Amino acid sequence: MSEIATRLAAVQERVRAAEADCGRPAGSVQILAVSKRHSAAAMRAAYTAGQHAFGENYLQEATEKQAELADLALEWHFIGGVQSNKTREVAERFDWVHTVDRAKIARRLSEQRPPDHPPLNVCLQVNISEEPQKAGCLPDDVGDLAAAVDRLPQLRLRGLMALPAPAEGFDAQRRPLARLRELQQALREGGHHGLDTLSMGMSADLEAAIAEGATIVRIGTAIFGPRE
Repeated sequence: MSEIATRLAAVQERVRAAEADCGRPAGSVQILAVSKRHSAAAMRAAYTAGQHAFGENYLQEATEKQAELADLALEWHFIGGVQSNKTREVAERFDWVHTVDRAKIARRLSEQRPPDHPPLNVCLQVNISEEPQKAGCLPDDVGDLAAAVDRLPQLRLRGLMALPAPAEGFDAQRRPLARLRELQQALREGGHHGLDTLSMGMSADLEAAIAEGATIVRIGTAIFGPRE
């Protein structure tokens, strides 16, 4: 077994244990392997070990890997900031975008999604800790952004994503994640019934995220090791 396969198995075990601890069904949480600044060869090793969904932050790096890994049936998630001049390539090349935080970006992604592609799965990035230096719409603005995205024909609004401020301790980690869950529930009750995704939790807080309902946890170093 490769080193990456061993690490991936350990992450899978953590996720399974967290699901069981919370009384959630096995397999209710998807691992998204964050492969930014890791090689295509490392991604191929993870794929061989059973990992099919990968998250990339940088468009040029991602497109190079997509070319190199074109023989594999991978699910590509864009998890970096989306710039206006990059929306066409993101719309053409990815299955998911986790970082929609403005109506302008959403409109461009929908307009530039090829008509022969299925609607692009999107999550709204929420600045859940309301940190001035971080991207994401503010919690009070989520409803308006969700309404705008729902009107776009080539996008499918799936849920919410957040990068909370780092916190020490299980309870402290859970608080902002609980707020994100509550925001999603409020959107559902307001008519956005198709929301089924909470993209939250990384290596340090995946157990807290799963306890608060995460359906996707984004894991990088714990699978691939330190970045070069």
